[in-house]
Amino acid sequence: MFEQFFPDEYLDSTYKIDFDKLYREGCRGVLFDIDNTLVPHGEPADDRAKKFFAHLRDMGMKYCLISNNQLPRVKPFAEEVGALFIENAHKPSRKNYEKAMQLMGTTTKNTVFVGDQLFTDVYGAKRTGIPSILVKPIHPKEEIQIVLKRYLEKIVLHFYKKSKLK
Repeated sequence: MFEQFFPDEYLDSTYKIDFDKLYREGCRGVLFDIDNTLVPHGEPADDRAKKFFAHLRDMGMKYCLISNNQLPRVKPFAEEVGALFIENAHKPSRKNYEKAMQLMGTTTKNTVFVGDQLFTDVYGAKRTGIPSILVKPIHPKEEIQIVLKRYLEKIVLHFYKKSKLK
């Protein structure tokens, strides 16, 4: 019933993902949400994020930020970390997931999505045929529409966790 919203993996943090292993396994591109996935909501890129993207770049991994936020939020962050980006992405629409892969020169076979929301990030990736990694939100401060979705996400995550035990 809720499987269309289930991530392929659920981890504590973007910064706990073994991207070196993903690269060895053939992953060549990563799509990232920004707010509460890489930094707290509305915050600029911090040193941890900058070092993280430098590591991805050094290993040869392509990456693109795909955000429902507007240009004034997304562009400065992307410039700070040296990322391709798509703002106002209308996630979970497939269109901009596909556009991001085109920008990176990757496909659904060698791209993964990392985000903190089930109904936009994970669902959009699933609709596009991209594996997804759901991460726990970095910080509890969020916009009201996201706070409301979090209650529904708890229900879906309950069934996700239950399915993993089987």
